[in-house]
Amino acid sequence: MGSSIGANIKRLREARGWSQSRLAHEVCRAAGVIGDPVGRQEVSRWETGKRTPREWLPFLAAALGVSVEALREPQKPAEAPLPTLDDFLPEGDPLSPLEGRSGRRVGMGEVDDLQQRVHGLRLADDVLAGGDLIRPALRDLRRAVKLYRENTFSGEVGRQLLRQIGELAQIAGWIASDAGQHAEAERIYRLGISAARQAEDHTLAGNIAGSLAYQLSNTGRESEGVTLAQAALHDAGSDAPPKARALYLDRVAWAHTKAGGIEHGQQAMRALGEAGQALSEDSPGTESPAYLYWVDAGELRVMESRVYTELHRPLRAVPLLREVLSAYDATHTREMALYLSWLAVALADANEPEEAAAVAERVISLGADTPSERVAERVRVILSRLQEYAEVPEVAALLAGHQAA
Repeated sequence: MGSSIGANIKRLREARGWSQSRLAHEVCRAAGVIGDPVGRQEVSRWETGKRTPREWLPFLAAALGVSVEALREPQKPAEAPLPTLDDFLPEGDPLSPLEGRSGRRVGMGEVDDLQQRVHGLRLADDVLAGGDLIRPALRDLRRAVKLYRENTFSGEVGRQLLRQIGELAQIAGWIASDAGQHAEAERIYRLGISAARQAEDHTLAGNIAGSLAYQLSNTGRESEGVTLAQAALHDAGSDAPPKARALYLDRVAWAHTKAGGIEHGQQAMRALGEAGQALSEDSPGTESPAYLYWVDAGELRVMESRVYTELHRPLRAVPLLREVLSAYDATHTREMALYLSWLAVALADANEPEEAAAVAERVISLGADTPSERVAERVRVILSRLQEYAEVPEVAALLAGHQAA
């Protein structure tokens, strides 16, 4: 019976679009108690069946607008349950406030300062690699979590702090992943998802989850990547800004591409089409979060070209990559190296080994001064792909030079 109650609580909560924190607050209000003795962790335990509500059951029913009997009623299992982000939250609650907090009173000034730090880190990531930024990124994240846990603030300031922690976790996780610290990046991303969901910012939660899905897809966990990318798209809902939906769909497309197979390839192409449609709905009057500043038609073309490369369709990939690279900002060294790496592979697939070798030389040269594990991995991919053409003089010289280095 406990599992039925938990499933019903979760189903009814999600139908209302409430977070676990919101339901906990509503239960306390229905019970007429103060101090919020029920919190998000308790609701999570009820939903997973680890604990039974017992005396809280009538207040749960009142908060959710149903009878106690309806909460107890067994539900027929869904044929294909939609994925959810709940399973990707961190164990325990690393954001829970410390008991008897004695810190100072925090206001919107601190939120603004944190927002500036996040924005500065994001801009730095455009031109610097993960190895250069990992230390300041982790330092800023630790400070932000400490600020939230040890001090006092109003409800609105608390939500804004959680939102900034979520944004900081997204960029810090991205930086850690670029530095090759994948386990650390995953922990950071999960922390960020938790912060965004507690702040009830579903758009941000979807962005962070999509970043983690991207890492999973690229590190041998393709099935998990598909599940999480789809969960990010679903949980954000149809009300997400067009740019956000385009980004979620981009991640879905890549996850299916990395999963491999004809069906996944078809799903990838479908998601790319839907991403383009979503972005076309963006207009000057449409508000999008500032962190989506980089999502535009050019970025969608990059993903489209990468998907075509991965699906071994070089006649579609090469023209797209040439178009993107011709207009790309050369100061963004890491991204330039990455995009060129896809062009090198596509040219090899198109049976143009001489040109592929020339492009590979540029990738290696750019990567030499870029402490990015992503670039290093792409160099390994290119060199492996070119082994087939080892007897071509340009390729032989490239392979020999790299081996000597």
